[in-house]
Amino acid sequence: MPLQQRFSGIESALAERLYRDANADRWRLPWAVFTAALETSCAKAFAAAEPGPRERERYLASLHLEDLALACACALGDHAAWDHFVLEMRPALYRAADALDRSGGARELADSLYADLYGVEQRDGERQSLFRYFHGRSSLATWLRAVLAQRHVDRVRVERRTEPLPEELLAKTASTARDPDCPRFLELLRTGLETVMAALDARDRLRLGCYYAQQLTLAQTGKLLKEHEATTSRQLARTRERIRGGVEVFLRDRGLNDVQIARCFECATEDVGATNLEQILEARSG
Repeated sequence: MPLQQRFSGIESALAERLYRDANADRWRLPWAVFTAALETSCAKAFAAAEPGPRERERYLASLHLEDLALACACALGDHAAWDHFVLEMRPALYRAADALDRSGGARELADSLYADLYGVEQRDGERQSLFRYFHGRSSLATWLRAVLAQRHVDRVRVERRTEPLPEELLAKTASTARDPDCPRFLELLRTGLETVMAALDARDRLRLGCYYAQQLTLAQTGKLLKEHEATTSRQLARTRERIRGGVEVFLRDRGLNDVQIARCFECATEDVGATNLEQILEARSG
């Protein structure tokens, strides 16, 4: 069935080829739904500027197209797609859950994901499926592990919420409050971090979340991501460099000089809660 028009700015010939590469017809996925998902993915990846035709085509071709088509079909409630998803993804989810919590406590979180993925909650007559946050930039399995890891982090954070703040943290927060420039610098720094984090792929965010937010060891993080411990260490170092460099560029674009940028990071060390990595990772799992 050839496309006779453009969908959301994507040329019909390109959309047809991507649809075919995604094997989307297996799930009887409507053309418009698939191309809308492609355009959404593009919009997320190129939030700063509209890409040229060749750049857009390269990006779209790099996506995990079969996973994106499966996610779209599941979001629509296609039974065959759901059966396939559960059969293929449940073992990987359970393995990820066991890596997070060897006592088996995270399996409950894994099972609870299905309701959100299916979209039990409705808004304006439409199911609010969690799949709408999957854009194909990583594999579906990697994205699911990132979502599960974040849910686990959230639960741990809630359980620890009643713990008293360390005396040294209270002292540092008071010190920050005495500097009138820190609130503005911290807000800029947090916005910069969120912007840079949004550009990372799901695997990098998962690695950061496991190691820094969840405080897993390098070995545990590597096991979860199915990579060698040394690879995990190298990738974390590279991601840190990307984040630091990206934030500095963001701050310079906002008119800050080198002295002010250095002060931004000083304020962050004085008020660790203002740029909490767990909070920044919270909304960045896709």
